[in-house]
Amino acid sequence: MSPPRKLHIKSYGCQMNVYDAQRMVDTLAPEGFVETASAEDADLVILNTCHIREKASEKIYSELGRLRAMKEEAALGGREVTIAVAGCVAQAEGEEIIRRAPVVDIVVGPQSYHHLPQLLARARRDGRALETEFPVEDKFGFLPPPKPDAIRARGISAFVTVQEGCDKFCTFCVVPYTRGAEVSRPVAKIIDDVKRLVDNGVREIMLIGQNVNAYHGEGPDGRPWPLGRLLDRLAEIPGVLRLRYSTSHPLDVEDSLIESHRDNPALMPFVHLPVQSGSDRILAAMNRRHTAGEYLEVIERFRRVRQDIAFSSDFIVGFPGETAEDFAATLALVTQIGYAAAYSFKYSPRPGTPAADMRETVSQPEMDERLERLQQLIDSQQSAFNLAAIGTTVDVLFERPARKEGQIVGRTAYLQPAHVMASSDIVGKVLPVRVESLERYSLLGHLAARPPLAAYPHESRMITGA
Repeated sequence: MSPPRKLHIKSYGCQMNVYDAQRMVDTLAPEGFVETASAEDADLVILNTCHIREKASEKIYSELGRLRAMKEEAALGGREVTIAVAGCVAQAEGEEIIRRAPVVDIVVGPQSYHHLPQLLARARRDGRALETEFPVEDKFGFLPPPKPDAIRARGISAFVTVQEGCDKFCTFCVVPYTRGAEVSRPVAKIIDDVKRLVDNGVREIMLIGQNVNAYHGEGPDGRPWPLGRLLDRLAEIPGVLRLRYSTSHPLDVEDSLIESHRDNPALMPFVHLPVQSGSDRILAAMNRRHTAGEYLEVIERFRRVRQDIAFSSDFIVGFPGETAEDFAATLALVTQIGYAAAYSFKYSPRPGTPAADMRETVSQPEMDERLERLQQLIDSQQSAFNLAAIGTTVDVLFERPARKEGQIVGRTAYLQPAHVMASSDIVGKVLPVRVESLERYSLLGHLAARPPLAAYPHESRMITGA
């Protein structure tokens, strides 16, 4: 039997890329590949790229320069190393990658990962393999189920893709061009994936998609199911303790999703709902198709059914044409809502998007100043949210031993890290923690007495060990 070949994947960007990396591992496992943490040890190195952030392409070419030297050194020792570029940069710049980086053997777009074994064979035969066309078939149907060993290695929480692509065409975003139109997986396939994960120790499921709440997969009844109905069905699977989803668009928040937050105890009261700007004028230029007021109405719909719900969001500062008044509207929106966390970035043009041709640019010093002000406001809100937990008892799903000996770390419903001194047999359980102090962004406390199990029906099987 030949020794296993080693695979190293470096992922950039979004949660979808993390999930895609896991599925690439599963796809290549039958070909004899096992993961390694070091590119220097690998027989196959895959750069799983993201095209959303500034200078994404140049970072990839810089990394390819380093890999070229590594590949040449391996060749001197008689070892062949294959280099692949995957993901959204591959989709958008496939031919350019081939031209600029001869070290690359394979370029594969995010719709074609299930073809990796064939692409490896083609690269060995022809010296180069390129596949970035959107295939006619649904790629979800071709991905193999993850191996149990791979699932166990991923821990207590796992991503499950339910939807891919986007039809919104925000003027700053490349996703519709690199990931294609919205496609939703059938409910039955998602249920099978979740059952397999739970059977192998996963207790928290994060449903992901570029526009996850636009989910409309075929249900067992032959009709499209919305995300809320899917979440309610997944909560019925024994062993599922927590459900989450990301990333959402304000236009696609249906009543069924609001109702699931009201009625589904497994669905965590924490929603990532990007808005990008608080200015109606800038929102229109971004083609977001909602106003700041309409976004606030969506927030209130959630809050009416869950008073304990919290939000995170995404913001872009310095979008073309953004004035001081537009930026002030963003600060006002953030102040009005009060976020538990948020992500903020300076605008950077993405080639091929409508915004890249807009000429009313904001200077870099102005962008820097606005970003600093926005992040200070967001940080103050996040700090206040975390400080409010001190002296309270919160439920924590414990995930793994922490760095400090004897300490176990888990996460609250709001994804706050929480540390307690305890034995490792609490890993995989949801237990109450009395919060005593805060260390940076982490909560520190001790295990507390739990109320009667009847108050936690969806967790009772795991708590009792049944």
